[in-house]
Amino acid sequence: MTNKAAAATREALGPTLVRLCRQGLDIVVVDADLGSSTTARQFGKAFPERFFPVGVAEQNMVNVAAGLAAAGKTVFISTFAVFAPGRCFDQLRLGVAQPRLNVKVVASHAGIITGEDGASAHGIDDLSLVLSLPGFHVIVPADLMEAEQAIEAAARTSGPFYVRCVRPKIPIIHDEGYKFRLGKAHVARQGKDVTVMAIGVMVWKALEAAELLASEGIGCRVLNMACLKPLDVEAVLAAARETGAVVTAEDHLVHGGLASLVAQTLALHQPTPMAFIGMQDQYAVSGRWDQLMERYGLTAEKIAEAARSVIARKKG
Repeated sequence: MTNKAAAATREALGPTLVRLCRQGLDIVVVDADLGSSTTARQFGKAFPERFFPVGVAEQNMVNVAAGLAAAGKTVFISTFAVFAPGRCFDQLRLGVAQPRLNVKVVASHAGIITGEDGASAHGIDDLSLVLSLPGFHVIVPADLMEAEQAIEAAARTSGPFYVRCVRPKIPIIHDEGYKFRLGKAHVARQGKDVTVMAIGVMVWKALEAAELLASEGIGCRVLNMACLKPLDVEAVLAAARETGAVVTAEDHLVHGGLASLVAQTLALHQPTPMAFIGMQDQYAVSGRWDQLMERYGLTAEKIAEAARSVIARKKG
């Protein structure tokens, strides 16, 4: 169940890094002129000697970060998801992924819920890019609490990371006792008839869909797949085996993101009726984020509709 409180996952970056640095972690931040939007500037105000603004120069930001990481620092970089990895993919591949440097990318304003900024600012293909980079950990937090823990996990774990955050305030779905575990999915709701595997903002929508299905007597399991890489293969296979029907839900193109990972896993090990909720082969228009989610089918109703479809297919 969701809590009444709401917050943007992007709000986790600055305060979390300030706290970790005060605890003794050797963190530096490289910023490409969006520190106010990503909250990285809060770290810069607390530790100006550890904050390196490079201007609107994402490729240079990555190269500077790689150099600092090679010198032994734990380096965080932040910008919008459409710019990193999109504008600096070559630098991430050659300068960070290949040498397995300790660089953490925290991308804000991901997905179509960036809204009015329009298609040029909608990061809907970022996961497909970073998932292709060997050695990268890829995390998509479902709420502020999980984002804070994911950023801390990134800071305390050696190697490159990508943490995907969003702009608008979304419900906090986890209780105070929740613990994020790297490489593990979290069962947000139990169910026996169908499983919805979701990431980010779509975990909230999946929980709403489960409520709709419960009113029809359908038990819907909801898996929060926050850690896309490494993927919790055991949780995916167990859900498919125990419920026999799977829906994925993501604020991203269905090609190259969560849907592709789950489909590949089940095709190899546990063929299962599947349906995919996400952006199809298209870009979004400009508009309020809630209107865009409705327009492109990223809703609880569409998830529930897909769940009914895969349940019918498993029954033959």
